[in-house]
Amino acid sequence: MNVLIVDDEPLARERLRHLIGRIDDFMVLEHEASNGRDAIDLCSQYHPDIVLMDIRMPVMGGLEAARYISAMDKPPAVVFCTAYDNHALEAFDAQAVGYLLKPIRQDHLHQALQRASKVNRLQLAWLNDHLPEHQEQGHIAAKTLRGIELVPLNDVLYFMADNKYVTVHHRQGEVLIDDSLKTLEEDHSQHFVRIHRNALVRRDAIESLSRDDKGHCFIHLREVPQPLSISRRHVPLIKKIMQSL
Repeated sequence: MNVLIVDDEPLARERLRHLIGRIDDFMVLEHEASNGRDAIDLCSQYHPDIVLMDIRMPVMGGLEAARYISAMDKPPAVVFCTAYDNHALEAFDAQAVGYLLKPIRQDHLHQALQRASKVNRLQLAWLNDHLPEHQEQGHIAAKTLRGIELVPLNDVLYFMADNKYVTVHHRQGEVLIDDSLKTLEEDHSQHFVRIHRNALVRRDAIESLSRDDKGHCFIHLREVPQPLSISRRHVPLIKKIMQSL
């Protein structure tokens, strides 16, 4: 079984590599990750069987990374590593996803790896829906030819639907995703608001409203050159939001 180690502490990664080296039937991948975002990239490239992942890391933590990993076609089993003993650990253990409490002991690691080798996709799907400390995800995921591309939510300016796809317009460009506008609206209502049946815009990017000589309404966003069409029934809500900004 191939194991990917994910931890922002080099000494922690070295200790795990040493401990796994003493266990038969498990091999550590040469590549390691220091945050959840790199872990997703490595999972896409090397398809490990098991991921040993810290929970609190910079850029992207382990909980958020696990949600993206669970959506892969053949997701690896995830074993969380943490220095914090709390009720979340009980939930992980009950679902046989597994966890290790730092400092990690050899026998606990062996047991966790054995358990993780039996984790299936349904259990990871449960994790995606029931993780304690569930919070809004900080990235938007898009499947591209390069694998899973992650766009920081803070960089997204607006979402535009066209047929069955949605285009994410962000500060570095744009990318297509499979998520529906309805799902995006439900998941990110704190930061985005609907202006039309086919568009959501970033609340704090709203700059002004305008109307052309035919009476059509438009919304102007910071960092977006072209105004976007806004339906008349959404204008009152947008005006209210603008007053609170």
